[in-house]
Amino acid sequence: MGSEIISKDLKYFWHPCSQMKDYEIFPPITVEKARGSYLYTTDGEKIMDAISSWWCKSLGHSHPRIKKAVKRQIDNFEHIISANTCNRTLSELSERLCNICPGLDKVFYADNGSAAVEIALKMSLQYHKNMRNQRKTKFASFKNGYHGETILALSAGDCGIYSEPFRPIMTEFAKIAGIPYVSGKGDPKWNSMPELMWKKTEKQLDKLKDKLSAIIFEPIVQGAGGMKIYSPELLKKLRKWTIENNVHLIADEIMTGFGRTGKMLACEHAGITPDLACLSKGLTAGWAPMSAVLCGTPFYNAFYGDYSEGRAFLHSSTYCGYAIGAAAALETLKIFEEEKICEQVEKRSCEIRRILENVAAETGALRNIRSLGFIAAADIVDPHTGKPFEKDKRAGFEFFRIAMKNGAFLRPLGDTVYILPPLNTPPKVLDELSNIIIKSMKSL
Repeated sequence: MGSEIISKDLKYFWHPCSQMKDYEIFPPITVEKARGSYLYTTDGEKIMDAISSWWCKSLGHSHPRIKKAVKRQIDNFEHIISANTCNRTLSELSERLCNICPGLDKVFYADNGSAAVEIALKMSLQYHKNMRNQRKTKFASFKNGYHGETILALSAGDCGIYSEPFRPIMTEFAKIAGIPYVSGKGDPKWNSMPELMWKKTEKQLDKLKDKLSAIIFEPIVQGAGGMKIYSPELLKKLRKWTIENNVHLIADEIMTGFGRTGKMLACEHAGITPDLACLSKGLTAGWAPMSAVLCGTPFYNAFYGDYSEGRAFLHSSTYCGYAIGAAAALETLKIFEEEKICEQVEKRSCEIRRILENVAAETGALRNIRSLGFIAAADIVDPHTGKPFEKDKRAGFEFFRIAMKNGAFLRPLGDTVYILPPLNTPPKVLDELSNIIIKSMKSL
């Protein structure tokens, strides 16, 4: 049965973020069902989802409470236009979202992370227009960052593998250099940033300040850029600079939000409140495509007035406030609160790091281990030389193939291996994952 499904799939379906020719030697698995940390195939295989299905399954697959909440919502209605309507589920979700980050008490919904990024950037630009800051029309972002796949989101990012073919239609973002990378909270440099490094960054920013509308960033962890972790001190300094220069700070919490780093929002590590926060992925625990942009009342008030003034933010989205997604998100937040998920992630974060430390000790094939919360990553190296493999060897891809045979879905970022399991993964499952990675690395 599995081979028939694969044959039809590859005849018609163009898979995301893939070179389709790779599927000739590494065909997709045929998933029949998913429960907790595992995917179950039509051929009876049980495969651990060690990356939470692109980082969104924060509470695992088929969580019974979320399933019940979604079914209740479907019995009432599945979707209605959110312009000029309201409902109990969305109202309660909005209240809860606006309570997770004091100071951000308004929420605008969209369909996915890229849309949230574009909305936040558009809001910043229109804010300055409404406030008659006519010169503030430019944006900045971090080097090595990633913010999504639509054109403005690609422009904000700095991962050429995704954006290079589209440069002719991309807009210019200044890229902030001098990111103080660390290995995690145990790193002596966790709470520091070299003054000389900041001075160079500040000098770069000072040249832009008169025209700069906003700076967008991934707080503390840069995801698709290689799961790189940096010191919160950068965000503290950046928050002070942006306030002094009337520049908005946009936190892209799409990957880092909802407990992934041990805090509800990763900005909490720096003790800062951004002007806008973009949320998605863990928002619905992977049950529906949904995103949100949070802002504060002073920011919101710049758009408030008589219609004739032309101040309204007229961005529209058919599935804005999608009811099924809202029901899943609301129940997810209740589970987070009742089961103290963030506290558990903070407490158990050492378990995630220990997996890769054990692999490195057993195989000598990993270096540059970094971790925060339920995120851990390392780079594959040749154990005989300690150096990276040549790119054409595709060591990460080969590891992925081997790991799948051994029972774990560990799609890498180039030759960077990372693990982002569901936040409620039992310890025994993590022990199993450790054994699979060690076995796979030895085979590689």
